[in-house]
This record gives sequence, C-alpha cells and structure tokens, in this order.
Amino acid sequence: MRQILHSKIYGNHPKHLLILHGLFGQADNFGTLSKRFSEFYTVHAIDLRNHGRSFHDDDMSLQAMAGDLLNYLDENQIETCFLLGHSLGGRAVIEFSYLYPQRLEKLIVADMAPKAYPPHHQGIFKALNSVDFDQINKRAEVEEVLKLYIPEYSVRQFLLKNVHSTDSGKYAFRFNLKVLNQWYNEMIEHEMSIGTFDKPTLFLKGEKSDYILPEDFDLIYKHFPKAEIKTVPNAGHWVHAENPNAFHDFVIEFLNG
Repeated sequence: MRQILHSKIYGNHPKHLLILHGLFGQADNFGTLSKRFSEFYTVHAIDLRNHGRSFHDDDMSLQAMAGDLLNYLDENQIETCFLLGHSLGGRAVIEFSYLYPQRLEKLIVADMAPKAYPPHHQGIFKALNSVDFDQINKRAEVEEVLKLYIPEYSVRQFLLKNVHSTDSGKYAFRFNLKVLNQWYNEMIEHEMSIGTFDKPTLFLKGEKSDYILPEDFDLIYKHFPKAEIKTVPNAGHWVHAENPNAFHDFVIEFLNG
C-alpha cells in the first residue's frame, strides 16, 4: 500500500497550490503564508517524507520525494497543480518538474538552483546527534545542548519546533535524523542536470543569500527556458520567513499572471 504525505489544507478553490518546506522543516513553516495564498487557491502545505507528521522511510532520494508528490496528487484527485518548494523542497519540486511535467502548470523554486551544493549542514547534524533524549526531561534541555554548537537563536528555535512528546512520554525529533544523516550528501550534491521543464517557472532568490548566484542564471535558463528570476529584498535563504510580504506578492503576481 502506498504511503501518502501528511498535509494541512487551506481554502477551497479549483486551482491547487502544493508547498514543500526545506531540510528539518515542516508544513507549519508556511502556515501564515498558506492562509494568505488560500484566498486564491486550495493550498496544501505538505510534510516531506521523514519530516513532520509524514511517514518515515529509508529512501530519501529526490526521485522518491517526487514520487510522493505524484501519489499525493493521485490520492487527492488533482490532475494538475502549482508547486512551490523551498531549499530541499525546491530540489524535490525541480525533480518532479523533470519527471512529471504533465501534472504541473507552473513551478516556483525558492532560493535553490538546479545544481550540486557542497555539504554545509555539518554543524547542525553534529548538534542534533548530540541530543540524548534518554537524558532529556524538558524541552529547554534540548536547547541547552543545541546552544553548544549553534550560536544562532533563530536556527535553534527552528529546530526546536521539531521536538515533540512521544506516546512513551519521552521527547523526540519529528524528523528522521538517522535517514537524513545518511542521505544528506546525496540530497545536496545531486547534480540535477538531466531534465528540462518548458512551462512558466519562477526562481525567487534571497538578496542576502548565496544559494542562487549570477553565474547560475544560464544553468537555470537552460533547464527552465521559461524561467523568471526575481530577488526578494532584505532576505537571506529563508526568503519566505524573512520577507513574507514580498515573497507573497511575487508568488501571487506570478500565479495570477
């Protein structure tokens, strides 16, 4: 039996917008924006496999994540949709656009290019792997461990959203840390160089982010010949969180255009 991704659905309109979060994230990261987008679309804020409340699985390949989206569309009887993905979610929707273009009307990729990236989350993985939940009695104790490795308060708070109380009464991460650790290099270093998507596409780069560089533009246009590249001002990699109003306006203008 195929497993279906967990989602939160907002609104009730003929057009469907599916939103995918990034590494260590969950659907709630787009909660406020999902409500705003639901003025125009039925919005599906989705938990990627091994994240949030979605199922855990030993496969974390981009192909598997694209297949999850296809199963989700079929399960919900959605013939075509709009897709928006941030960071790792951006890589998943790029892969989907290559494999299943007939199911997609327009694509939005938030601060991610179709290229390989050098591993750069080692510190976060070290911090997360240092949390021994057998020794944890309060959520605040998790932050004390993370603080030893992660000085940025906002990053710690983002990760702490994944801490929950299990049925056994112990705390745990919602994401599948073991599998994310095993697949990290494959997810990040995957070239994404085989495929094209010849429909309207919007790449949103953060003004203060280095995930999409000017030298990446030719690569983007090669694989997405109908792409637009827009810069979200006063935002780093977390474009949707750091400037949600500009992000919202860019998305609505593109989808309604």
